[in-house]
Amino acid sequence: MTTVTTPPAPLILPPGLVPYRLSVDQYEAMVKADIITDEGLELIEGLLVEKMIKKPEHSASSEGTWRAIHAALPLGWHVRIEKPVRIPPRDSMPEPDVSVARGSHHDYVERDPDPADVALVVEVARSSVAADRALAKTYGGGNIPAYWIVNVVDRQIEVYASPVDGAYPPPVIVPESGFVDLVIAGERVARIPAAELLPRQQ
Repeated sequence: MTTVTTPPAPLILPPGLVPYRLSVDQYEAMVKADIITDEGLELIEGLLVEKMIKKPEHSASSEGTWRAIHAALPLGWHVRIEKPVRIPPRDSMPEPDVSVARGSHHDYVERDPDPADVALVVEVARSSVAADRALAKTYGGGNIPAYWIVNVVDRQIEVYASPVDGAYPPPVIVPESGFVDLVIAGERVARIPAAELLPRQQ
């Protein structure tokens, strides 16, 4: 007999009750003190949220994405995979599927990169398209120069770039047959085929 587990309904607080919001500094202090030890959590807009479970299609796309970006990066930049990015203005410390940070991994032994250190963040979306689109407010609010959503469902790349007053303009939609411009420090360094970022269709 198969047991079907129903996910819990979203928590709705009674009127007048407001959840306590954490800052990035508070979150980091709690992690350092081993108060927060669950690696399945991340800080988004001041709240602790569960990271989504990754299915094989997501993992394949994430793998293809970081490899394509890594192959095109100029000296002085490196790829990070599912590592935290500090966004203090939005009380957030997300762990994007892929990010591009200045320097090398040795530069982040004692701290995680801030927006000034980051050229690009990428989220692969299969069942989480709406949630990842909502993250544009978080990344744009931190003035991350570029944010890509690798939309596995619609077979396209959604490119958010050049935030103005803490918000991205509407995204550029790149179809599977198109190319995505990899821009680092204001310069286009490569044009990556969108198909390389998407999982191969069976």
